Amino acid sequence: MSNHSEISVIASFCESVNGNIIKKVSQQENNELRTKHLEERVKSEIIFFKKFCDETKDMSNSIFINRGDINLIENVNKIKVLNPDLIISYGCSIIKSELLKIFKGKFINIHLGISPYYRGSGTNFWPFVENELSAVGTTFMHIDEGIDTGAIIHQIRAEIKINDSIHSIGNRLIQDSTNECIKIIKSFRKLKKQEKNKRKGKLYRNIDFNEECVREAYKNLDKKINNYINKKSLLDKEFPIINAFE
Repeated sequence: MSNHSEISVIASFCESVNGNIIKKVSQQENNELRTKHLEERVKSEIIFFKKFCDETKDMSNSIFINRGDINLIENVNKIKVLNPDLIISYGCSIIKSELLKIFKGKFINIHLGISPYYRGSGTNFWPFVENELSAVGTTFMHIDEGIDTGAIIHQIRAEIKINDSIHSIGNRLIQDSTNECIKIIKSFRKLKKQEKNKRKGKLYRNIDFNEECVREAYKNLDKKINNYINKKSLLDKEFPIINAFE
């Protein structure tokens, strides 16, 4: 996004990977399946993103901070001074500071998952466990004090292909989500304001991620994917999404 000619990224606060799910799983016993799943994710990320990262100039003005430090008063004050037109959060710690009030209506959260059906952590993993691939996607929402509960701006579903893996689906979705986010930023003032999310869904946390759920996610994966592709139009109706551009 920072390389787009019509967007100026004045700062990116990037959290340390310390304390992320890979670190936590590596410290636990009986972690073979989870470790393999997370290692495969890293390999897939290299395939999808390494070339771009190596060959593209970083225009994002990165500021590196420890995990959770986005809520420290010193970082809050830096953001207040910058006074951006929009703030985008993606994959970071839960925002608990006055930024929620100061930038209300100008603070977008990119949630990998189709909210509210799947909220919390790993929300594009759990649909493979539950065999609900229609719920794999991205939600762009106004951020609030809850966990993925803000008013929805726009949603997209993942493109799923024959012979895909969980990680290829997820990384392709990240690429597509970047393009969608650019569209949202450029059209933000014109987009229709949506009501706050009132649909019901499931909330997942890191503690729910265990060996059994990984086993279930990969069980008959090709069959799950083929079934979804063949019945996509019918299955998608069970998980309606919001399209801001229709």
